Amino acid sequence: MSRHDPEPVRSGGPKLFCDLTQSWSDVGGGVRTYLLHKRRHILEQTPHSHLMIIPGERDEVIEEDRAITVTIKSPHVPGSPHYRFMLRNGAVRKALERFKPDLIESQDAYNLPWAAIAHRRKHPDTALIAAYMTDFPTVYVERPFAKFVGRPLANLCRSICYAYCGLLYRRFDNMFALSENGGAAKLRQLGIKRIDVVPLGVEIGEFGRDRRSPELRAKLGLSDSQPLLIYVGRLDGEKKPDVVVDAFRRLPRELGAKLVLLGEGPLRSEIAALNDDRILMPGYVKGRAELAKWLASADIYASGMADETFGVSIIEAQASGLPVVGVAAGAMVDRVTEATGRLGPVSDGAAMAANILEVWNGDLETMREAARAHALQFSWDSSMEALFTRVYPAAFERRRLQHSATPGAVVAAA
Repeated sequence: MSRHDPEPVRSGGPKLFCDLTQSWSDVGGGVRTYLLHKRRHILEQTPHSHLMIIPGERDEVIEEDRAITVTIKSPHVPGSPHYRFMLRNGAVRKALERFKPDLIESQDAYNLPWAAIAHRRKHPDTALIAAYMTDFPTVYVERPFAKFVGRPLANLCRSICYAYCGLLYRRFDNMFALSENGGAAKLRQLGIKRIDVVPLGVEIGEFGRDRRSPELRAKLGLSDSQPLLIYVGRLDGEKKPDVVVDAFRRLPRELGAKLVLLGEGPLRSEIAALNDDRILMPGYVKGRAELAKWLASADIYASGMADETFGVSIIEAQASGLPVVGVAAGAMVDRVTEATGRLGPVSDGAAMAANILEVWNGDLETMREAARAHALQFSWDSSMEALFTRVYPAAFERRRLQHSATPGAVVAAA
């Protein structure tokens, strides 16, 4: 992306773009990675400025030329020590009032979008963007509720939450999802017509088969004829690493396979209690180079996550030349083909084990090449170009139309 932004973004001179989110992790995560890449793009490739409003340990404002970071003191999320609840909408609105951004993008569907909407009532020129980063009616409502209240009531709660999404997102000037099957299709079913698909980017150059470490494999006691499976992500119920573990333990022992789970979370103790010395849990790795080495040194990436909205870890694995064995749901449907891996039913360890064996016994080298080729299409340059030439200009244009409409009229975002 160059400095030649379209006129709807450039008109009126440099603008202040704001990202408002509680999905900020101290150690990583897709939203954090996305926001840092966006900040770098804005500062290096445009004349604009960037404001981030995020949760943290204390109230703090850091202004560094065109980069502004507002931290709102927020409590930790129980069971997720690297994430926090940002519930103080009054403090958020105070920050918005102080800096008056031209555009606010919200990556959450809970209380924070309403702070942005309230700010826009006072400042009608402010464009509002919604990013559908998590399919929360399914991930955080239907699936967990089903365990306690039964499937029918859980489905009802999910439907109510999707109806809420429709009500909320029609108030925005534009919105985007990270994939077609990971969000956009469901939102269109709610009657939200103005929704774009903007995949996240991956630093492809950081990953590749050339990072493979024979020393690491030797340390694990693996020969080239023994498969190393790998999973990267939180060890919690949403990500379903337990399904990967179940599938792994169904593999024939004579295969000599091992499984690495890179991450932390509440399921760690449950998995450790299996006392299976073939399952390794090194925790979070430090740095992208270390992650790239682990991925390249593995043979197959496995994931049971049914509700991916994009799948950063999948693309990073593919960039490392790994076939992916996953589930036929969410964004995984958009990311994994017969040429790059296998997909099976959700929460079915037996089916996943069968797919792992099929991949391992198949043309592994051809799959590796296809996986790498597939990953090459995802770059942060492409993501930023989509935002600054399609999504944001459309939002500013909608604001312009709002002003040209009859006073008091509302141009619906749908």
